[in-house]
Amino acid sequence: MKKFLRWLIHTVLKIITKIEAKGYEHLPEKGGFVIAVNHLGFLDTPMAFYALDNWNLFIPVAEKWGEIPILKWLGRQLNLIFIDRFNPDLKSMREMMKRMEEGQTLVIAPEGTRARDEKMAQGKPGVAYLASKMGWQIVPVAISGTEDRVIFENLKRFRRSDILITAGEAFGLPSFPKDRREETLQEFTDEIMCRIAVMLPEKNRGYYAEHPRLKELLSDKKI
Repeated sequence: MKKFLRWLIHTVLKIITKIEAKGYEHLPEKGGFVIAVNHLGFLDTPMAFYALDNWNLFIPVAEKWGEIPILKWLGRQLNLIFIDRFNPDLKSMREMMKRMEEGQTLVIAPEGTRARDEKMAQGKPGVAYLASKMGWQIVPVAISGTEDRVIFENLKRFRRSDILITAGEAFGLPSFPKDRREETLQEFTDEIMCRIAVMLPEKNRGYYAEHPRLKELLSDKKI
């Protein structure tokens, strides 16, 4: 079944999109790392299976999708984890940590949901906290061109959508300190999000468009 689903994902995406992926050299050779990505539209999730072309990955998604039988079944086939986005979900966190220890790759959008206004929202701190506590490497990945509005407009006109996937350099976060916990967690989250934002078109940077850390990264790119 997984081979069929992989074929189906590749076939459908090739029909409706033109995908360019860059930055494969930044991916660690072994699993057990985090891919942190922005979330513009519904195509972002299958994009992970297309770009990586393997099944040694898992993706957390909102538990509401697991309430639909066909999506719950599909989630099992695609190695998804249904999580509670609004309350502490210790069971899901333990499952994520277990899979990472097994060498799987976590693909997660720190924003928590797709951008309805086609711009980045403020990132949630969960992945920053876990990456710091567990020492996980993070690969920032920017996706542009998957806005739902753009995809549907192109489908109506029988046009393929141009999508760009760009991976940045892997990095780690320092150990989580005992003091300044909230401030540090926000700094760590902003670091992840700004490293994604620097690879996005300006129109998609949203909440982080004027962030001082993003401006530092943009300045470094010009050197």
